[in-house]
Amino acid sequence: MEFSELRAGADLVGALLTEPRSLLLLLLLLAAAICDLRTRRIPNALTFGGAATALLYSLTTSHHGGGFLWALGGLGLGLVLMLPLYLLRAMGAGDVKLMAMAGAFLGPDGTWHAVIFVFIAGGIAALVYALWHRAARKLLHNTRQTTQLLFISVAAGIRPDARASSAPSVGTLPYGVSIALGTASFLIARQFTWV
Repeated sequence: MEFSELRAGADLVGALLTEPRSLLLLLLLLAAAICDLRTRRIPNALTFGGAATALLYSLTTSHHGGGFLWALGGLGLGLVLMLPLYLLRAMGAGDVKLMAMAGAFLGPDGTWHAVIFVFIAGGIAALVYALWHRAARKLLHNTRQTTQLLFISVAAGIRPDARASSAPSVGTLPYGVSIALGTASFLIARQFTWV
């Protein structure tokens, strides 16, 4: 490992320790991921408590150019970006609330970027899961069939419902883990000014 890589790692740890908002967010995401892995549920106390903490924290300090409205905007954007997946029954309500909570810590711009990282993490997790269980072909077939069904539903003016697909599920993933990994990846990328 080169000196510059060690220094960059030390800078990342230093930034997390001096910036309590990001450290608290990471701890909450870790707790949510563990809960989701163990029970396939993310407690409301964690998501609502975390969001309330972020909003209260934003009242006392401005961070990255914003205060309370900045945090509220991030919360709303996290909710809006994940809500369609919940309505399609592709994601649980706890996952939507977890991303909204993370948004309250990140603000609108950070939330937008973090959601992209989360979707990438979720896609990688789904592929790894399918490959591990030797169901990659079934996953691709289900994806194609569900996409076609959704396009037909939208074209016909019917509310899309992913459950209407006749394809058996390949399995379910604790998406709270993908939200935690994706958001943590975004925070690291932001620290190194990659985004």
